[in-house]
Amino acid sequence: MLKRSFILSLCQMKQISNKESNLQRAEELVTTAVKLYKSNVVVLPEFFNCPNGNSKLAQEFAEEESNSQTLQMLKRLAKNLNIYLIGGSFPEKEGQKLYNTCYCINKQGEVSAKYRKVHLFDIDIPGKMTMKESDTLTAGNTLTIFDTEYCKFGIGICYDMRFPELSQTLKSNGVEFLMFPSAFNTTTGPLHWELLQRSRALDNNCFVATCSPARNLDDTTGYQVYGYSTVVDPFGKVISNLGYEEGILQTTVNLNLIDEIGQQIPTFKQKRFDVYEGFKKI
Repeated sequence: MLKRSFILSLCQMKQISNKESNLQRAEELVTTAVKLYKSNVVVLPEFFNCPNGNSKLAQEFAEEESNSQTLQMLKRLAKNLNIYLIGGSFPEKEGQKLYNTCYCINKQGEVSAKYRKVHLFDIDIPGKMTMKESDTLTAGNTLTIFDTEYCKFGIGICYDMRFPELSQTLKSNGVEFLMFPSAFNTTTGPLHWELLQRSRALDNNCFVATCSPARNLDDTTGYQVYGYSTVVDPFGKVISNLGYEEGILQTTVNLNLIDEIGQQIPTFKQKRFDVYEGFKKI
């Protein structure tokens, strides 16, 4: 029988251009989340072992699954601390290809789920933000569900949040919590960060959380992340969030809220796939 509540911690950490230091800081924050808050599920940010937006470092820091220092740390932490650990993401190498990959680790320290970012961040906002992840990364082609004793977590990474079809497909397969390790920037973050999370929560009558890196104000030339790791309930209400500095966001999640709101406003049950299946043009 599923347990309907748990303690969630999002570890918002600063990334620097030293992998060993990043891994050490991640371990410190995850350990603190468990020791201080008694967390059951702990999450790290997107590219937590490597600064975002730096394709050269992404290639340099990339690791193969078979001998990944970062993955071994995640597995050891989950087992020693007896937690479910959603390991943010880090650059994973397979042959000549590079992926933005999230590993989900169970309490036994085993990889229970693996997700490669499906939608790559290729945008061009003149004078503000231009980035093309596809120059460095290869897109994944499968969706991922992380099954735990609390609920099924649907995993996406950052830009994936902009595509409601991904979240809806995960929800249709029994997901109750959408988790997005992310690293929005200071251009799109103020406009869309909270809006997208609340939208996906309302669309799917589920919890949504984002775990962001902290903003690195010492780096005035690189990609500047927005921060503001957040948890949103199934009614679209922000129940907790951080600013842009380092910290741990701890939240007690009551999954019974999904059933309560689903009975009050049962939009997901009322969908008319017979009318708009396949997004047919009128």
